[in-house]
Amino acid sequence: MPVPKNKGEHQGSILLDVAGVSVFYESIQATWDVSFQVSEQRITGLLGSNGAGKTALMKAISGLLTYRGGPVRFGETVIDTLPPHERVLLGISLVPEGRKLFPRLSVEENLEIGAFNRRARREIKQGIEWFYGMFPALLTRRRQMAGSLSGGEQQMLAIGRGMMSRPRLLMLDEPSLGLAPLMVTQVFKMVESINREKISVLLVEQNVRNTLRLSHMAYVLENGHVTLQGAGEDLLRDEHVRDAYLGL
Repeated sequence: MPVPKNKGEHQGSILLDVAGVSVFYESIQATWDVSFQVSEQRITGLLGSNGAGKTALMKAISGLLTYRGGPVRFGETVIDTLPPHERVLLGISLVPEGRKLFPRLSVEENLEIGAFNRRARREIKQGIEWFYGMFPALLTRRRQMAGSLSGGEQQMLAIGRGMMSRPRLLMLDEPSLGLAPLMVTQVFKMVESINREKISVLLVEQNVRNTLRLSHMAYVLENGHVTLQGAGEDLLRDEHVRDAYLGL
């Protein structure tokens, strides 16, 4: 399935700077001394097999898991000691794997929950209009319970809810997982549309080919360590990536 290409490595200022972070699920270590960066208004891919530590890193950046090392900087702010809600206020939004919608609430109620901070509440109408502009089919079902939507529609709603907080950085954890090919294409198109609105994206995906085609910069995690990094198109040509992740 074709995905538009973006060329070039990190350009411009660094929005997120993760320096030497080791993440833990209680006593179980998930990553070792991981460093990477996300530039302003760029798409950064974080790739690797199951258990590589990708989700752990996203949860650590969101404040949901403990970590050692660092610092982790978001813009000019060191966020190591900030609770999750303050990181959201700074502009960090996580769309978790599995969507985590409120199935008994309506489409619109799920969107409204995403706009909990003061700045987002002031712009809630514009945020909802943006979502329905992207997915007009859901406008007629705005009062329908989220749990009754198809898997693809639920994923789009989860991304829309993540956007409602007006983030500077949107982190997407496996957004295409379990979706039909047509919906996978729509997910990647949505990521590109979000980035065109000058929002940085950190994308965790097992759809390696499409992620690398879309990413300005990408990092490969293996067993909790960063083993490769480079422009997405360069990694598409890397022999190890082609052998291990693309089956070529």
